[in-house]
Amino acid sequence: MNALDRSPSAELEVGAILTDALPSTLLTPEAPERYTVSAVFTRRPSRAEIDAIHDNDTRDALTAAGYPAVELRVSDRRLEVANTNLEELTYGLAAAIAERLHVISLDSEAAHERFEAELLEKSQREADRAALVALAAAAVTFARVDATAESEARWEGEGGSDASPHRRAHNDRPTTT
Repeated sequence: MNALDRSPSAELEVGAILTDALPSTLLTPEAPERYTVSAVFTRRPSRAEIDAIHDNDTRDALTAAGYPAVELRVSDRRLEVANTNLEELTYGLAAAIAERLHVISLDSEAAHERFEAELLEKSQREADRAALVALAAAAVTFARVDATAESEARWEGEGGSDASPHRRAHNDRPTTT
């Protein structure tokens, strides 16, 4: 996968761990048991994906996978995995995180597709409405009163021709010869 791919359909994944961000005492007697590991996403996560990473469903998924103390945070294009270590990541935590990111990506893509479908539907309804308005406007003719009887007959049953005050006024007007 291209690391710069930002299309909504590109799955959010974690790439390399930032080794420079690891504690400098690793593999020494002074090494901490738990620490924060930073890794780079393969693309910038969307706001919805960030919210999902920080939500209770992610916390529940990590707890169910056996990692109740681990916390995930997003910082720009980095995933910060707090209260862990490289061994824990190697032997299962990384896979649990990858699975959760997969679910988040699928949910995000589905939400994006629903949004696009709704937008397309709204656009189509507006285009249809505009076309109907244009047809109604095109049906208006500016003609002398004697020529309007034929035009009014076209609008019978339209839902307003009998109630029109202009038609009533026209019908109530005395005829002159």
